[in-house]
Amino acid sequence: MSNNNHLNHSTWDCKYHVVFTPKYRKKSILGLIRQDLGDVFHRLSRQKECIIEDGHLLLDHVPMMISIPPKHSVSSVIGFLKGKSSIWIAQNIANKQKNFVGYKFWSRGYFVSTIGVDEDIIRRYIQDQESADRRLDQLNLFNR
Repeated sequence: MSNNNHLNHSTWDCKYHVVFTPKYRKKSILGLIRQDLGDVFHRLSRQKECIIEDGHLLLDHVPMMISIPPKHSVSSVIGFLKGKSSIWIAQNIANKQKNFVGYKFWSRGYFVSTIGVDEDIIRRYIQDQESADRRLDQLNLFNR
C-alpha cells in the first residue's frame, strides 16, 4: 500500500505509459533543448499534480511513465504538457518574443497504455530505448 497516493476520499495508483513525437518525427530534440525540456516537462507535470516516474527525450519520440491522479484525464494532462512545452520551445529556442498559442512542435496524437503488473517491463523498455536507438542509428550508418 505504500506505493499508492492519497486524495481526500480516494487512494490511487494510476500510472500510464505515454509516447508522443515531434511533428514529422524531425530529429529536433537535440543539444540544449533536450536538457531543458526535461525540466520543463517535470515542472509542468507538477502543476497538474502529476509525477513523471521515468522518461527519456529521444531523437524522434518521447516515451515516459507518468502518474496522473484520477481527478485529471490523461488527454487533458498530455495536451497540457505538449501545448505548454510547444510554447516554451517557441519562446526560448525559436527566439519568438510573443506567446504563440498556435505554435505546433508536437504531432497531434499520442500513445497511452495503463501500467499495472507490467510496470517493471515498461520501465526497462523505456530505459533501454535510448541504447536501442543508438544501435539502430549505427546500423543505418553502415547501410547507406
